[in-house]
Amino acid sequence: MGSLSLEMDFEPSPMTPRSLAMTPRSLARRRLFPNVDNKKIKVAQPGAGPRKNLQLEVMEPGLKNDGPSLDTILVNYLDTLTQRVNYHLAPLLQFHLNNCGDPFLQNTVDFHSKDFEVAVLNWFAQLWEIEKDQYWGYVTNGGTEGNLHGILIGRELLPDGILYASKDSHYSVFKAARMYRMDSETINTSVNGEMDYSDLREKLLQNKDKPAIINVTIGTTFKGAIDDVDVILETLKDCGYSQDRFYIHCDAALCGLMTPFINNMISFKKPIGSVTISGHKFLGCPMPCGVQITRKSYINNLSTNVEYIASVDATISGSRNGLTPIFLWYSLSAKGQIGLQKDVKRCLDNAKYLKDRLQQAGISVMLNELSIIVVLERPRDHEFVRRWQLSCVKDMAHVIVMPGITREMLDNFISELVQQRKQWYKDGKAEAPCVGEDIGAQNCACSYHKIDYICP
Repeated sequence: MGSLSLEMDFEPSPMTPRSLAMTPRSLARRRLFPNVDNKKIKVAQPGAGPRKNLQLEVMEPGLKNDGPSLDTILVNYLDTLTQRVNYHLAPLLQFHLNNCGDPFLQNTVDFHSKDFEVAVLNWFAQLWEIEKDQYWGYVTNGGTEGNLHGILIGRELLPDGILYASKDSHYSVFKAARMYRMDSETINTSVNGEMDYSDLREKLLQNKDKPAIINVTIGTTFKGAIDDVDVILETLKDCGYSQDRFYIHCDAALCGLMTPFINNMISFKKPIGSVTISGHKFLGCPMPCGVQITRKSYINNLSTNVEYIASVDATISGSRNGLTPIFLWYSLSAKGQIGLQKDVKRCLDNAKYLKDRLQQAGISVMLNELSIIVVLERPRDHEFVRRWQLSCVKDMAHVIVMPGITREMLDNFISELVQQRKQWYKDGKAEAPCVGEDIGAQNCACSYHKIDYICP
C-alpha cells in the first residue's frame, strides 16, 4: 500500500565477476542511473585497501546542497562494491551485504552498508530528540526484533522487573515475556484500544516491591490506539516509582514516524528507554526492516565482544540485511521531513474521509485520534475480504490508509462495499453485526444501536 517511491527505477541488473565476463562498470552504472554523468564518478581503484566509510547524512530535498546528489552517492557506493566483487565468495549474488555487529564499528570486510545505517540512525535520533553521543541503535529486521531488543534492555537493567503491557499490545511483546521468562501483567484497554490507566495504577500498586518495565504502544495493531506516555509517567510517579525503578519501551511500529510531525509525544527528553519503528510500514521499504533506538548508557549491559567478526555486538540477530539501510536512507532523503509531514497530513485526511463516508452510508466505523487505521464492521463475504486484503478480528475489519492510498481507491472500496451490503442484507434474513462492545455503541450502526441513538 505504501510503497517505496524512488526518483527513478532502482532495479540493479545481475552482475558477475570479471572472470565470468562481467559487464563493464560504466555500463552497469548507466543502466542503474542513466541521469548520472559517469565522468563525475570517483572510481575506487582495485587494491586500494579497505574501503572507508562514507560520511553520510540524510538530506533534506529542496534545501541547497553543495555535495553530490543521491544518485551520485549510490553510484560511488555501487562502484566501490563492484570493483571488489572478484574477491567475494558468492559470485552469483549481486552483492551480499551483511551489517553484522555494532553499526558504529568498522567491519573487517567491505560488503556492508553501516555508513548508510548510521546516517539513518542519526536522522531518527534527531527526530526523537536525543543527541548523537547519547544514543545507540541499529536497523533491525522488523518491529518484532525492535520489541525483543527494547524489552531485553529493560530486563537486563531491572532483572526482577515485571513487564506491563496492554492486552492490545503487539503479540511480540508477550512473546518476549515468554522468551525471557519474565513475570508480566496484562493491562485492560478501553473500547478504543488505549491502555486503561486505572488498571495500570492498580497493578503497579499491587507489585510495588518490584520494578516496572512498561511497553507503551504508539498505535495498536488493529485499532491504531495510542497509549499516552505522559499519563503513564504521571501514574508511575503517583505510585511511588522513581526513575531508577522503571523502564519504558515504546512500540511505535506504525506511528513512530507520524506522531513527531503532530506533537512531541515520543521524545528522549522524557525518561523513556527505547523506541522502535517498522521501516516497511509508513516508509514502505520493499523488505521487512525497522529501527531501534535506545540510550547509549544502557547498551553496555548487552554488548559482547565477538572476536570472529572483530566487533562488539549488542543486537538480537547478529547478521543483518545490508540492503535495508540503503532503502531507508534513500527514502528519507527523497522525501525529507517536509515530504513526510505532507504524507502524514494526507493519510490522516484520507482516513477521516473514509470514516465519514462509511458513517454516512450507515456502516459501523471507528477512527481513533491521530490514527490512520479505520475500523469497520466485518464484511459478510469472504471473497470481498480476500479481494481487498482486509485484516479481520471477530466482527471487525480494518483499513490502514497508507501514503500510497488515493481517494479514488477509497471511493472504489466504499462503492463496492455499499453495493455488496445491499445484497448481503436485502432479504432481512441476515443483519449487519453489532460491534458496539468492540468499537463503542456510538460508532455501531446495527439495528439495535441505531434505534437506541435515534430514540434515547
